[in-house]
Amino acid sequence: MKDQTQIAPALTREDVTALILTAKKAGGLSWEGIAEMIGMSPVFTHSACMGMNAFPAEKAQALVAALDLPSEATDLLSEPPTKIWSQAVPTDPCIYRLYEIVGVYGPTIKALIEEKFGTGIMSAIDFEMTLSREPNPKGDRVKLEMSGKYLGYNAW
Repeated sequence: MKDQTQIAPALTREDVTALILTAKKAGGLSWEGIAEMIGMSPVFTHSACMGMNAFPAEKAQALVAALDLPSEATDLLSEPPTKIWSQAVPTDPCIYRLYEIVGVYGPTIKALIEEKFGTGIMSAIDFEMTLSREPNPKGDRVKLEMSGKYLGYNAW
């Protein structure tokens, strides 16, 4: 007779993201609040929770504890992700506008980086970003600040 013990299906990265979103909603939490709980920036916290970055092991453990997630989520949260976009051009209006900004101003940003630093790039690995709200009489403004390490092409 075969062993009839059922093996629970393995938790996937997508499962962990769904559990995080459920816990966030159930707890009435914000991304800034979750980030504060684990001592990270809201930008990186959200990105890693959505599977686009990996948490350091201790931060993954802190998130699992803070949101009461299954312990096996820790390993998935700290594994380097495979970054895949489901669409070539995003259709969500907010994401599309950011895509449009890069499409319109990408060559300008590249030219200005090269004028100030030489031929190279701004790192998206050694990178920080903040988002804030700026009151403005014409309508509040979204302020994005990005800071990435300059990497000259000769550094590769």
